[in-house]
Amino acid sequence: MGTIWHPELNSGDGPKYKAVVASIRNGIETGTLKVGDKLPPVRELAWQLNITPGTVARAYTILTDEGALQAEVGRGTFVARPSKTEISDAPLEVDVIPHNAEEDGDVYNINLFSPHLPCVGQDKLVRHLMTKVAQDPPSGVMHYPSRDSARATRQAVVRWLEGTPLGPLREKDVVLCHGGQNGISLILQSILEGRKPTVLIEELAYPGFRRAAEMLRADVVPVAMDEDGILPDALEAAAKAHDVQVLCTSPEVHNPTGGFTPVARREEIARVARRHDFQIVEDDCYRMGVNRAPSYRMLAPGRGWYVSSIAKTITPSLRFGFAIAPEGKSTVLRRTAEHGFFGLATPLSDICADLLVHPQIDDLTEETRKAFNRYVQSAVNILGGYDLRWRPDVPFLWLRLPLGWRAGAFCQAAEAEGVKIRSSEEFVCREARAPHAVRMAVNAGVSLKSFEAAMMRLRGLLDSAPEQINV
Repeated sequence: MGTIWHPELNSGDGPKYKAVVASIRNGIETGTLKVGDKLPPVRELAWQLNITPGTVARAYTILTDEGALQAEVGRGTFVARPSKTEISDAPLEVDVIPHNAEEDGDVYNINLFSPHLPCVGQDKLVRHLMTKVAQDPPSGVMHYPSRDSARATRQAVVRWLEGTPLGPLREKDVVLCHGGQNGISLILQSILEGRKPTVLIEELAYPGFRRAAEMLRADVVPVAMDEDGILPDALEAAAKAHDVQVLCTSPEVHNPTGGFTPVARREEIARVARRHDFQIVEDDCYRMGVNRAPSYRMLAPGRGWYVSSIAKTITPSLRFGFAIAPEGKSTVLRRTAEHGFFGLATPLSDICADLLVHPQIDDLTEETRKAFNRYVQSAVNILGGYDLRWRPDVPFLWLRLPLGWRAGAFCQAAEAEGVKIRSSEEFVCREARAPHAVRMAVNAGVSLKSFEAAMMRLRGLLDSAPEQINV
């Protein structure tokens, strides 16, 4: 066992796992269990106490999360040295490489294609949960994924979505997927019918909508929009002109402009969807704060689908997302996922089940929002004299270029200065005309000083636009 500790359980009527927790705490407090002492393996202690291994595992998990115990892969569980998890505000210098051999050394290649999250402690938490799951995975390591094995993860997603206005939501309504893009593909596979279905998107839209639809051989039709989102009259006209089955939209945080669709506009869009009998897919992957309006799943019962992920709030590395069908249509979405890939790998599902309900997770996501906000504010301070669209809780900015710059040329000039940004052309359909604008994602994986230096180089390009062009 590695220790002379002999556990004793109280004979009360409470849960057995709480009695195990109390016994271990008492051993630590009395000095019977000292720092570094090894506790019995889960199954051995369960046999001694005549309880289930799951009960012991739950007690170990609670104490490990509290910091009283420490799990080490391949070695076991030990009494930990008292400590408090530290959350560091210092970002890691990632995705930054030397640009050239200038003597001042102040020029770097910085990638602003996609947001890079700051490390505020979630990296330590993920490593800790990986270690815990590796030691004693709740779902085992010799079984196919199943609905039962992923139940705890779906329950964690429901907890994670508390406060999101989605309408009635149960654990069985959640379908787990490999990130938001996979969720969009699963939803479209569940909806689209016929040889050549039509999918509507915003005239400026997340490219993943178009790519997922085209892979399913659907026609993609852009719909005109303004600062509040899709124009209902344009949507009505498109629905009359095409055999529309789906509208894909991002109403909370529009990608790439950062816009928001207010509830009155959403209600108009929902009415058009009901009149012409098409579905609405809502991508909510970029929202970092509270919802400002009800989801389409709530506003349009029976036709509102929802997808999100943890890529912009915790980490993109786990590729963990979730899709939710309207009431009454969960079975077809679940079947689509199961027929496509059976389910998430069970260790990944186990990690995310703990991650989404961990006591630290709300504080960590709040620290992530605060860190992104500092970078956004710095960008606004430097580029605010230009036509810049931004929000403090959105990890990208939308810049309309001054006369003299076209989007493609500006992106090339920026890359020559060591800054990679996205042209508006990436967010429109192939035949559409793109505005002279660019999207700049926040890279909080580099120091604020390096990020500000990149913004200054972009400012230099904007201040010295080439000869004016006709638009």
